[in-house]
Amino acid sequence: MLRSILPLITILFFCSAVQAQQADSTLKKSPVKTLTDKQYTALLNGEDVYNNLALPAQINHFPMPDQAIKFKKELGLSPNQVTKITAIATELHRKRVEMGSFIIKNEQTLDELFRKQRLNNGDVIFYATRSGLYYGELRNAILQACLSTGDLMAPQQIKKLETLQNPN
Repeated sequence: MLRSILPLITILFFCSAVQAQQADSTLKKSPVKTLTDKQYTALLNGEDVYNNLALPAQINHFPMPDQAIKFKKELGLSPNQVTKITAIATELHRKRVEMGSFIIKNEQTLDELFRKQRLNNGDVIFYATRSGLYYGELRNAILQACLSTGDLMAPQQIKKLETLQNPN
């Protein structure tokens, strides 16, 4: 019995490893030790790495612009709303890419300073604080986009969007 199960387990393990490798084929290899390949790729592409930066806005009925655009027909967005919300989404993506590159560069600098042991307390304070500023600027951009999107939508459109996103 054990002899017949062992090859099956080996095959299942191999298949899952191949599948995981295929799923990650779009990821770029992170040259930064402190960022995973997934985080690195998301920062480069302007994707939300942290998934919770918009949370204060979203739980209080201020939607992400890309979600509003995704459901524009179901929400009955006017052409004017679509134009304005699309502009907000475009600017947010640009800002995410910009901040992503700054975050990556700052992480590379911190890694290099520690690796080469060429730093002092002032360097640590400067680059650690800079990290906080970049994440803060990214969060501000996301929250501002949510605020602007919410201001452009009628309360019934926001309610319908929330229903479409969470059908439970």
